[in-house]
Amino acid sequence: MANANIYTGADGSISLSSPEGLEGEKAQAVIDANDLVSVGRVQGVKVEVSSDLKPFHEIGTRYATELRAGNITITGSIDRAFVNGALLKLLLGDAAEQRPAGNWNQPAFNISLLVENVARPGVRNTVTLHGVKISNWNYQIPEDDFVMEAARFQALSITVGDEG
Repeated sequence: MANANIYTGADGSISLSSPEGLEGEKAQAVIDANDLVSVGRVQGVKVEVSSDLKPFHEIGTRYATELRAGNITITGSIDRAFVNGALLKLLLGDAAEQRPAGNWNQPAFNISLLVENVARPGVRNTVTLHGVKISNWNYQIPEDDFVMEAARFQALSITVGDEG
């Protein structure tokens, strides 16, 4: 049976993990050093999956007769009020500490977004983004609001799971 529960941001949590390989090892070092297995102080999480659909129009017809699936792009963003440089380190890797003389690997990691209503334990929805790399990071110091960092990311693939 499909999950039909209603959730709010208060029902959610975010955790990071690392895939195998050198990029995953670089991410795991940042995750361990900054205690990022469970990401806190987050708001405004957004994930977008888009398909580059290509309509085929026949001569003499106004409506498309076929839609062909194209490239899939997975992007998103996270706003975070706990600023400690971890997201910037996940973007820059070794270059966050000092400028390397040559090329370097950018860390890659997985993001798991879990929502579970405490009134319905055991019924949850999990979206996992695989092979995530941060593409943009910014830092905002407003005059009279919370200091926030934000990161935009891209992912290689996405999986979803419903339990309960």
